[in-house]
Amino acid sequence: MKIIFKEKDFEITPSIESYVEKKMETLEKFFKSFGEEKRIIEVELGKSTGKQKSGNIFRAEINITLEGKTFRAESEQTDIFSAIDEMRDDLEQEIKKFKNKKDTIFIRGARSIAKKFRISPLARFKN
Repeated sequence: MKIIFKEKDFEITPSIESYVEKKMETLEKFFKSFGEEKRIIEVELGKSTGKQKSGNIFRAEINITLEGKTFRAESEQTDIFSAIDEMRDDLEQEIKKFKNKKDTIFIRGARSIAKKFRISPLARFKN
């Protein structure tokens, strides 16, 4: 899995890179149905320069493109690791929602086809 890291007002250390890679490996089970070669993962980490009152606010954002479908999640926390954790959880929810929607559409289509070809219980057949 290839991850493209971007940084904004923040230096990414090797420990943070390995932490992000470890978190993305846990999502690997959701990516099995998508092709390996069409997977693009971009992670942007940085400090937020908003109007916070005090302390550092860290921002984590991820964009994953899987065969033309883009999944996006972002998080702002006081700790970079908690921002990464929250970002990963949001991304997992979004992927699950997409897969459930895809399965539901398939099931609904199958039901409508089955309904179309059903024979009425009132129909009589001659022997």
